[in-house]
Amino acid sequence: MIKSTLPTIISTQIDDDCICWRLDIPANLEFFNGHFPAQPVLPGVTQLDWAIKLGCQHFGYACDVAVLEVLKFQQLMLPNTQVNLTISHNAAKAKLTFTYSDGDKRFASGRIVFNVTNSYTTNREAS
Repeated sequence: MIKSTLPTIISTQIDDDCICWRLDIPANLEFFNGHFPAQPVLPGVTQLDWAIKLGCQHFGYACDVAVLEVLKFQQLMLPNTQVNLTISHNAAKAKLTFTYSDGDKRFASGRIVFNVTNSYTTNREAS
């Protein structure tokens, strides 16, 4: 995990095993510095880090990622935008599926599989 701060959450919608956050991506985020000078772009590693952190917080996983599956970055996430981060949960497979989007525009998506020994069931039992 990288040491990053989470973005500002504008709103949250929860539906069973799915959650959607509306995120604000202002131009003054430190992640834009040097990535890239001519046209700042939010790094993919930051997008992935946010999906892991927010997903773990909501669904009760330790941040112990086993595998990243079908990770895709379709469009550049630019400064001064708002995006939806939608995460679906598959408890049986200890897996989260995430998508960054805004309307029909898809920025990034992928699946995060957690190590089962340190994941959902262990954290839920400890609560």
